[in-house]
Amino acid sequence: MSVTNESSPQLMRDIVINSIAKAAKKDKNILFISADLGAKSLDDFRRDFPNQFIHAGISEQNMVDLASGLALSGKRVFLYAMAPFITARCYEQIKCVIASMGLPVTLISVGVGLGYDHATLTHFTPEDIACMRALNGIEVLTPSDAESTEVIIEKAIAEPKFRYLRLDRQGQLPIYNGNFRPNMKVGFSHIIKGKQLVIVSCGALMNKVLAAREKLMFEGMDVGIIDLFRVKPINGRELSKALNSYNAILTVEEQLLDGGMGSAITEMLADYMILKPIKRLGMRDGFSVVNGDRDQLHDLYGIAVSDVIKAVNELYQR
Repeated sequence: MSVTNESSPQLMRDIVINSIAKAAKKDKNILFISADLGAKSLDDFRRDFPNQFIHAGISEQNMVDLASGLALSGKRVFLYAMAPFITARCYEQIKCVIASMGLPVTLISVGVGLGYDHATLTHFTPEDIACMRALNGIEVLTPSDAESTEVIIEKAIAEPKFRYLRLDRQGQLPIYNGNFRPNMKVGFSHIIKGKQLVIVSCGALMNKVLAAREKLMFEGMDVGIIDLFRVKPINGRELSKALNSYNAILTVEEQLLDGGMGSAITEMLADYMILKPIKRLGMRDGFSVVNGDRDQLHDLYGIAVSDVIKAVNELYQR
């Protein structure tokens, strides 16, 4: 599979908000609470469904408490904010209220990882997977393109539960061609089956992983690709089978390696007593806080396409 060119990929944010708006038209119990304004899809929702849209302002902690009360009263609540503010800023409220009671509230974050590249650390979320997957009873989902975003939000609307939905800020090139839906129950997509080595990633880095694979093919390396779009709960039985068919594993993420996606995979392999050479690419403790565009940051933190190729070559040599 190769990366498809598309001039203006649809924003995940707009897909999610428009899907919820469509459902809100039929279900008056659906409420959308936002800490943000300004996006056309948000403005349209507020205009078309003024009784089902709440602008909480820059008060994410209060927004979580408000959502919890509404969920207890039978409302189907969706919370929306920038990634760092809907996670780290109100983590205590999420843990002590939503998680403790298992409320069916969907948390929607935009700009995960290094999505707000020029805003530096205040807007980075290199730790949101580690933080959120530690919460009791949560489901953590990361779509990688428009199709996967649409299918994931459809499920979130149809089956309310405690979820954390991680959206990239920029539109992503298409990866799936009408074949994502069957993977929804499994929790991951074995996009390309290769030989000897497999790369596991998710979200915005999927396109870079696919680009790296194309270059590796010219070097005679047939590498498998897995999109782990649901990092919690991991389907250990099926994922362990998929990974066990390879000699080595490479994980690539826009997160700190401490507690991130790669950690989740190594924990799962340990639980299933599978011992494989595994290398993790991601941000390391002590990373430099600098301003730059996303590609520059990937180069700095060792998660660029060239770093993926180098890591694959190292694993092959082993």
